[in-house]
Amino acid sequence: MTAYKNPAPTTDAIIARDDGRIVLILRKNPPHGWAIPGGFVEYGEELGRACVREAKEETSLEVELVAQLFTYSDPTRDARQHTISTVYACRLRSGVLRADDDAADARWVAESEVPWSELCFDHAQVLRDYFSWTRTGERRAV
Repeated sequence: MTAYKNPAPTTDAIIARDDGRIVLILRKNPPHGWAIPGGFVEYGEELGRACVREAKEETSLEVELVAQLFTYSDPTRDARQHTISTVYACRLRSGVLRADDDAADARWVAESEVPWSELCFDHAQVLRDYFSWTRTGERRAV
């Protein structure tokens, strides 16, 4: 029987408040740096539910999915392994921001406060795409 090596599905949550600020977490585990909350999809779990779960685990926030922005699949996006991440724009429903699970810190930041050079993975590109979408209403083209 042939053994297949497949990419791992992940999901990321861009959580926004009404004032446009978004949540970034400081990763507890390698790779260290700032990131969008997210993580691996569990077996049998739907992508949107995984996104809501990961957001809650890492930030203590209840979120509502607003839109699926794009799926990022560059094999080099995560140095640990090939991942495919579906990114959602999310709206804060309730809760107080608190770093938890894999997050050492969590903050609300405006676009002008994003530590661009300290972002993990391909999250700088993801956030550029997100902020462009908030201004224009247009998603990244395939």
